[in-house]
Amino acid sequence: MKKIRLLIIDDSAIVRKVLSQELSKYPDIEVVGTAPNPYVGRDKIIALEPDVITLDIEMPRMDGITFLRKLMKYYPLPVIVVSALTPRGSGMSLEALEIGAVDVVAKPGGSYTVGDISQDLAQKIRIAARANVRNRRGETEKEGALPEVATALSKTSNKVIAIGASTGGTEALKKVLTRMPANAPGIVVVQHMPANFTTAFAKRLNEICAMSVKEAEDNDAVTPGKVLVAPGNYHMIFRRSGARYYVEIKDGPMVHHQRPAVDILFKSTARYAGSNAVGVILTGMGADGAQELLEMRQAGAYTLAQGEHSCVVYGMPKEAVKIGAAEKELPLGSIADEILRMV
Repeated sequence: MKKIRLLIIDDSAIVRKVLSQELSKYPDIEVVGTAPNPYVGRDKIIALEPDVITLDIEMPRMDGITFLRKLMKYYPLPVIVVSALTPRGSGMSLEALEIGAVDVVAKPGGSYTVGDISQDLAQKIRIAARANVRNRRGETEKEGALPEVATALSKTSNKVIAIGASTGGTEALKKVLTRMPANAPGIVVVQHMPANFTTAFAKRLNEICAMSVKEAEDNDAVTPGKVLVAPGNYHMIFRRSGARYYVEIKDGPMVHHQRPAVDILFKSTARYAGSNAVGVILTGMGADGAQELLEMRQAGAYTLAQGEHSCVVYGMPKEAVKIGAAEKELPLGSIADEILRMV
């Protein structure tokens, strides 16, 4: 078995020691080196040729964001950001994902233990080792203007759009949602992300989208012009009361090792929205959402999957396509237009 070669870059000696000890316990991961700052990290990347890098973003001399920009430009490698659960850490982590980081994991703190991070990080390292970092920004394709709003979407108040994504999904979602007009049908989103980071993610989307975007709260209504993002560490369930759509936010066991899980959202959307829904599954590892996208299709919903060549990780869409859950498989740049065509 070929081991995944890992380099850890973090200015904290304790963090470097703990991560090295914990991750070395996994037989498929080899910690080939550590570095206290990007300058040492740069030299070790050349000398050790790691498959994956974990990167702290708040470091002296050169911060992780500056280093990541240089790395993705000259020597692109799969990078996982290891960040503190703070507003500043969340914001910088999102910027790192925009630049080209594959994923983000929270540093231990509060109820999130060293054991939690090692298990979570090990899985993300395995996924990152298979990621197509050159597709991190999706395909090079012509991005058209936003569709006309006034006439095209004048009768869509009973429609709803459910989207699920994982690794690579933050940028994929941004490309889809920024192309949606202000009066598009209500959208519910599950993006695999740690708690707290979804708050910053929703705020950032709200700043750049025509639609209103917020982190979902219990009993939030799903209405035209609004995007609800499932909060990290909670499942989001789609509900209906009479003609009113809304979401329920609740705890519960992980599904496909995830909370929030796309499965939960899609299954409930199939039940309560049926043929009034559009289901979309984007880039990500695993099978979360695939079977339930099929349930949506069987309930009359229109279903889409992101095509392989624009995915950072072609896992979730692949599983959906394999079982016939997706009616169409499209490049990322065509998905928003197809959603609007259908609604």
